[in-house]
Amino acid sequence: MSAPPHGLPRYRLLTGPDDETFCRRVSEALDLGYRLHGSPALTSTGDRVVAAQAVVWPDQD
Repeated sequence: MSAPPHGLPRYRLLTGPDDETFCRRVSEALDLGYRLHGSPALTSTGDRVVAAQAVVWPDQD
């Protein structure tokens, strides 16, 4: 597949609370064929940890 499915963009930044739901969202992107781009980022809002992970659609050379 040369383009992401469902009209999704080639680059996505997934964000959310660092919990099981966030991990499932990243896993689902990987299952679709996206690849991790860089390391995850974490920040604290005082009462919870928020995570961010970039994913990219691989080039089809």
